[in-house]
Amino acid sequence: MTSDAALLDPESARAWSRRWDAQQERYVADREERFAVIGDVLAHALTGCARPLVLDLGCGPGSLSVRMAARLPSAQIIGVDNDPLLLALARAAHPGAARFVEADLRLPGWSALPGLARELDRELDAVVSSTALHYLPVETLAQVYRELAGRMRPGGILVNADNLYDEQPAIAGIAAALRHGRAGDGEEWASWWQAAARDPALARLMAEREKRVMSGGDHRVSVSVHGELLRRAGFVQVGPVWQVGDDVVLVAVR
Repeated sequence: MTSDAALLDPESARAWSRRWDAQQERYVADREERFAVIGDVLAHALTGCARPLVLDLGCGPGSLSVRMAARLPSAQIIGVDNDPLLLALARAAHPGAARFVEADLRLPGWSALPGLARELDRELDAVVSSTALHYLPVETLAQVYRELAGRMRPGGILVNADNLYDEQPAIAGIAAALRHGRAGDGEEWASWWQAAARDPALARLMAEREKRVMSGGDHRVSVSVHGELLRRAGFVQVGPVWQVGDDVVLVAVR
């Protein structure tokens, strides 16, 4: 899809990316603070790394990747996603900020696929993700964590920012109410995609997306289950470092 990305007008791609950010803020009211916390975590954890290798899982149009590139200008950032349209927007809107590579996290051995394996030419120093891993069912998430652990150096860090749920129904309900109470009133997810489908410049990418991308929904995995899966995969310390309602930044140390 690189040829399609090259045909996208960079300013149009940036406009779609800004519109994506505004749409996401409807659901994650503290999104920019969340991004800042991820940057703080990496800045602290990667002190002394001359050129850290950072993988952004489910990077979409590059929202987190480009912010981490600004925060950590010496880092080599690889954004991974399976959505050809969002990847094309990322490549056109943010050239030079990161390398954006297609890979499907649902496939065993996804990190060894030729396009990504070329980028992962040494052990990972950090992995980040924002509003992405909730699409994966528990068994797939476990496989992803195992694969990441095998790719990371000892002491490497994983930072997952997402809606992570409490297993106690009353607490989960209160946390969800807090999130909904802080939500914005901007464009919805569905209307963003409907508008993108009407843009002739995105038609080929949209057609390709419809053939390949399946929404996994929200599997509502709890903080404790994430922690258990990460420890089983080989991460030695796991815990949340920031939380607003059920919006959590979870950190795991390899």
